[in-house]
Amino acid sequence: MALPITLSEIGPRISAGAFILNSGLGKRAADEETAAGLHGFASGTYPFLKDVEPRQFVQALSTAEIAVGAALLTPFVPTALAGAVLTGFAGGLLGLYLRTPGMRKEGSLAPTEQGLTIAKDVWLLGIGVGLLTRGTVDRGSKRVQKAARTLAKANKRVSRAEQKMERKADRRGARAAA
Repeated sequence: MALPITLSEIGPRISAGAFILNSGLGKRAADEETAAGLHGFASGTYPFLKDVEPRQFVQALSTAEIAVGAALLTPFVPTALAGAVLTGFAGGLLGLYLRTPGMRKEGSLAPTEQGLTIAKDVWLLGIGVGLLTRGTVDRGSKRVQKAARTLAKANKRVSRAEQKMERKADRRGARAAA
């Protein structure tokens, strides 16, 4: 059984997966001050998080990062699924960048010094979209190509069978005429 990934997908999946997994594992042991800081930053951008306790938020974030990293690093997870998970995760990070005051230069997408640490995560979005595209569009076209090859082989078999039947009919006609 072939793996649902190709050699060209291994590099992006390992680089993004290892980075995110390491980040998630690092947050597992976050102290109260770190938890409060991360929670305050995220809840300032995503107000629905204000009702979540900082420690609970960091544990959930840690678990999510570990799950995303593991999905990317597991070769049995289809590329389209890994790409969709990474795209969603990176979208959340970039939402922080785009919505948090002081992260971008006035009237621009360019990051301020404070925004640079999150703006750089655009590479995760690029990898996610690339994997998602590769896993859906490219794989889909490969399936279509495979189906077309199978159909072409079937058509050749039918054509050979028709030719064989014609030759038999010609022989029968020749015997009947003789």
